[in-house]
Amino acid sequence: MDVQNTLKNLRIQLNTVIVGKPGQIQDCVACLLAGGHLLIDDVPGVGKTTLAHALARSFGLQFSRVQFTSDLMPSDLSGVSVYERGREAFVFHPGPIFAQVLLADEINRASPKTQSALLEAMEEKQVSVEGATRALPEPFFVIATQNPLDQIGTYPLPESQLDRFLMRISLGYPDRVAERELLSGRDRRGMVDALPAVIQPGELKQLQAQVQAVHAAGPLLDYVQDLIAATRSGQWFVQGLSPRAGIAVLRAAQAQALLSGRDYVAPDDVQAVLPQTIAHRLVPVDSASRGAVEQVRAMVSAVPLP
Repeated sequence: MDVQNTLKNLRIQLNTVIVGKPGQIQDCVACLLAGGHLLIDDVPGVGKTTLAHALARSFGLQFSRVQFTSDLMPSDLSGVSVYERGREAFVFHPGPIFAQVLLADEINRASPKTQSALLEAMEEKQVSVEGATRALPEPFFVIATQNPLDQIGTYPLPESQLDRFLMRISLGYPDRVAERELLSGRDRRGMVDALPAVIQPGELKQLQAQVQAVHAAGPLLDYVQDLIAATRSGQWFVQGLSPRAGIAVLRAAQAQALLSGRDYVAPDDVQAVLPQTIAHRLVPVDSASRGAVEQVRAMVSAVPLP
């Protein structure tokens, strides 16, 4: 497998569907290569669901989509056992969570009880149903979309659930050139349905292994630790990052380096993924005057480079 050519073709294909958002496409690909779950946070109608479909198809993964609503129950995700008279026994019918990619559409419209049902699946890659533990397919990703919290009928995700997402990105409105292409071009859903798999079965595991093999030198690790320590200083955020979040930053930076064609992590890689990787895990000290992403960028500018 020609790694760089494969990754280049993957990004080209995704950029033909989601136009004018190369940075966000790069982040999404890095997130999945790093083995993490992805949260896409934005207003309705900007292409969140289309992007999730395009990612699953381009990576050659089996996926299922669940529209989260206020009456969705945990069993609607995991499945239920139904008594079948012919077999004279209860037979388990797996839910949509038993897919390689679960598209959790508008995840914050479901109740906290249903949201929490995803926790074990996202962390342990398994679910417990009626006393039995069932393994999920390999690989297993959750790509969730979320509407702004000020919209009617939304429930904020708990901190423990947000921490399970490696990255949170926002698409934003397209620029004028990209929007003209959307207005005059083909239907995006039709384009997604016709997308071929760029990555074949088994190749994703090879790519993920190469991500973990990307070298992180001692000074680079010192820099990551300095950034983590800065979040815990009390100057920028109410609470700092956990060790798990620090590992997430390093994995995302390694994936970013691989996408850039390098076998080592540079400080630029860390800075490129940091806001998307940690902002959703942190609460700024003065949240009224500055959001988490802006606070992260301000903190980065204050931490010396290695």
